[in-house]
Amino acid sequence: MKSARAKTPRKPIVKKGSQTNLKDPVGVYCRVRPLGFPDQECCIEVINNTTVQLHTPEGYRLNRNGDYKETQYSFKQVFGTHTTQKELFDVVANPLVDDLIHGKNGLLFTYGVTGSGKTHTMTGSPGEGGLLPRCLDMIFNSIGSFQAKRYVFKSNDRNSMDIQCEVDALLERQKREAMPNTKTPSSKRQVDPEFADMITVQEFCKAEEVDEDSVYGVFVSYIEIYNNYIYDLLEEVPFDPIKPKPPQSKLLREDKNHNMYVAGCTEVEVKSTEEAFEVFWRGQKKRRIANTHLNRESSRSHSVFNIKLVQAPLDADGDNVLQEKEQITISQLSLVDLAGSERTNRTRAEGNRLREAGNINQSLMTLRTCMDVLRENQMYGTNKMVPYRDSKLTHLFKNYFDGEGKVRMIVCVNPKAEDYEENLQVMRFAEVTQEVEVARPVDKAICGLTPGRRYRNQPRGPIGNEPLVTDVVLQSFPPLPSCEILDINDEQTLPRLIEALEKRHHLRQMMIDEFNKQSNAFKALLQEFDNAVLSKENHMQGKLNEKEKMISGQKLEIERLEKKNKTLEYKIEILEKTTTIYEEDKRNLQQELETQNQKLQRQFSDKRRLEARLQGMVTETTMKWEKECERRVAAKQLEMQNKLWVKDEKLKQLKAIVTEPKTEKPERPSRERDREKVTQRSVSPSPVPFLFQPDQNAPPIRLRHRRSRSAGDRWVDHKPASNMQTETVMQPHVPHAITVSVANEKALAKCEKYMLTHQELASDGEIETKLIKGDIYKTRGGGQSVQFTDIETLKQESPNGSRKRRSSTVAPAQPDGAESEWTDVETRCSVAVEMKAGSQLGPGYQHHAQPKRKKP
Repeated sequence: MKSARAKTPRKPIVKKGSQTNLKDPVGVYCRVRPLGFPDQECCIEVINNTTVQLHTPEGYRLNRNGDYKETQYSFKQVFGTHTTQKELFDVVANPLVDDLIHGKNGLLFTYGVTGSGKTHTMTGSPGEGGLLPRCLDMIFNSIGSFQAKRYVFKSNDRNSMDIQCEVDALLERQKREAMPNTKTPSSKRQVDPEFADMITVQEFCKAEEVDEDSVYGVFVSYIEIYNNYIYDLLEEVPFDPIKPKPPQSKLLREDKNHNMYVAGCTEVEVKSTEEAFEVFWRGQKKRRIANTHLNRESSRSHSVFNIKLVQAPLDADGDNVLQEKEQITISQLSLVDLAGSERTNRTRAEGNRLREAGNINQSLMTLRTCMDVLRENQMYGTNKMVPYRDSKLTHLFKNYFDGEGKVRMIVCVNPKAEDYEENLQVMRFAEVTQEVEVARPVDKAICGLTPGRRYRNQPRGPIGNEPLVTDVVLQSFPPLPSCEILDINDEQTLPRLIEALEKRHHLRQMMIDEFNKQSNAFKALLQEFDNAVLSKENHMQGKLNEKEKMISGQKLEIERLEKKNKTLEYKIEILEKTTTIYEEDKRNLQQELETQNQKLQRQFSDKRRLEARLQGMVTETTMKWEKECERRVAAKQLEMQNKLWVKDEKLKQLKAIVTEPKTEKPERPSRERDREKVTQRSVSPSPVPFLFQPDQNAPPIRLRHRRSRSAGDRWVDHKPASNMQTETVMQPHVPHAITVSVANEKALAKCEKYMLTHQELASDGEIETKLIKGDIYKTRGGGQSVQFTDIETLKQESPNGSRKRRSSTVAPAQPDGAESEWTDVETRCSVAVEMKAGSQLGPGYQHHAQPKRKKP
């Protein structure tokens, strides 16, 4: 179908398979029913025999601000309001019935909203039969005289047919007739007047070229799909007045030919249109029909009436059915009356009616989805899975869309304005359906027996008015005169009779002579013909011998080539196996190579990481030892300077004692000289005690204890947020401190001292904490500056790595800034010197050293 609105350009259709696999689009027809009232508003207009036009009704235009929209839809053929059932049948259903008689399947279903005339189109009304009775009438008009006797064909539960001989069929007929309360239709029964007018078809319709050498059997079944369950409308359930048994749903199964069928469905063999329609009417009374707001008798289920035609050839004598099951041809025509498609709010449905409407719309939506996916697969070459199994309706007719027969759809529409929106949805679905293509069914194979077997053994008279040869010969003789002799003296009758007989004898003799001549001539011709045939036979025999020699030579060549072919195939097989082995080895080697490459890559990464780590450790160790060496050199220089100063003091004291009796207080060397001697100081020096043994005559030196320089001063305790808690027992604690995570001018203005807590990872993996101290000075611009004066290093060590005490005179400086091993300074030193940061002699002097008096 093509509409007038603009569309996205299609992609080129991807065709698969050979050209013999031809496809035909689904035939979609449109039928417009008459309006209920002449003055009723109409929204559908028939343009021509293939196009209809939808226009927006007045009520919808008011709601849409006067938007007036017209859309045209094209169908294979459009049937107007004055179309008769006969015209519709001749165009739509007649070709399907003709295919059915010739062994092909067909599917015909009516689609539309409630009240659009679907059931009227399919079933008909009194005095005007629909498509179903007309199809039955055409079938029985075509095969009426070729039908098999009842029960010759017998259906089984596997969607196929069995053949019985005449004797078995007769016994089964007698057994069925003897059963009481039989429900089998009989051709002798009077037609029910309730549907007699529907099957009274005045027009005689018959299929052409019916196979006269076959016998036929017709089986019908009737099912409905209600709430997505399948029920058999022809199933006879015993009535129980106390506890009535509800109908049981049926299952869908797949036969050996991958066709879907309803398992356990009742199939009734019928012999006439009256019998078949009586079966249909009996099931129609069981169908679920309810009163809705849109239709007084609305179908609440999808009904499927199946007509199965069984065809089997006659035997070679043309008397009986050929008892071969493989020669049976089964074709089926499915007539589907779909339930109405509409919105539930229009039907004002509640309870069961609402549930029914939901299931109806769901199954129809699944049908639309299947059509969309089929159309997309065929147009764009995709291979999406069609969701047939989402609904029993689509699952049952899956084979038709896969190429098991023709598919036809009649879209029934009601032109009244209230159905405008539903008609739009129906038209869109028809538009998609018409673009779906179904493969043409394959013709059935012919049994291979001689045609004309039915009438060959029957006695037949002369064909037409042609006289026999004997009649022609007798008519050529002269007629005999009257042979009655009434008088004794009659002498004329006998001579005339003798003369006539002599003439006849003479004529007969002449005919015999002529016959003999012609016979001899014919014999001569036959002899010549025999000679010619013999010579031709000899000639053909010679050619045949030559051909046989050539064929024998070709056979030898073929055998040689076959042997060679087998040898080559064997070699190819060996090469394929060898190739497979080599490919497997190649894959294994490639995998091993990839594994080794990955391993090498990991090793290379580890090596680079280790080199970087070692490089860092070497750099860190080098820097550490450089600092340590510098600190030790500075300490040694300071020690030597102190020793030199002590010696100078001793010399001065000795000189003073020798020259002057008055003792003078020793003076400390000037700081300028100290600054010249000290070249470099340690970054984080620790107080180092220097010990020496003074002279016994030296004056005693009073020891001064160190007092904290930070007493009374306020500190800025700068602890960055990135630092980690060491969770040690002893934590650095500064009283009168302002703790900040980021140094700011406000905190620096309130304090005199500054301490920064810095953490870094040592080479042994432990966290090393450094406390960097400094003094805060005010600048001329009104700001603050920090001058760093000291660094304390705090480190956590394992007990296994503790150092032993040394007994040397001078204690080496500790690299980690920990407390010195010299704990008792007073007992080990005669002179204690306390340095201060900022001095050129190391950390600097705070007071002069004085020798300590020995105990008596």
